[in-house]
Amino acid sequence: MIEVTYYVAISLDGFIATVDGGLDWLDCAQAEGEDYGYAEFFASVDGLAMGRATYDTVQQFGFWPYEEKPCWVWTHRPIAAAAEFLEPTAETPEAVVAAAEAEGLSHLWLVGGGQLASAFRDAKLITKTIISIIPTTLGRGLPLFAGAEAAEMLSLEASRQYETGVVQLTYLPKFGS
Repeated sequence: MIEVTYYVAISLDGFIATVDGGLDWLDCAQAEGEDYGYAEFFASVDGLAMGRATYDTVQQFGFWPYEEKPCWVWTHRPIAAAAEFLEPTAETPEAVVAAAEAEGLSHLWLVGGGQLASAFRDAKLITKTIISIIPTTLGRGLPLFAGAEAAEMLSLEASRQYETGVVQLTYLPKFGS
């Protein structure tokens, strides 16, 4: 079965971005030589899944940071100059995970956002959640899960505290709970 990891940073009060999708608040956690396990994690994934708003935010970086790994983008609007490795979709998460698995992929990174994460969670497709809690509050913003249908129990697999004050938690689902 394909692994789907929701690897994400959140503010202390539970937001993945500001109301307008901004990520500048993440700068406070930048430390020379510290990537919070990102390089190792990124090397382990062979595909990505993201919502349209997340895709649009990434486009503002001025470069595509995810190499040429297959990337499904949930959208109902065309993606300008879509690269060969980008796959716009309006399919269900189940259909895309099945397609990724059929292509031989073994590990998808659920990049965000909260609505897509909720759809994956509600379909019980997230096999691991890695949350880096950034020691800042936003007051309001885009939630980690937006519109999830029901409560879900998770099991803590690992935790790590960094000198910057970032705490990274790794959870596994307790399916059937």
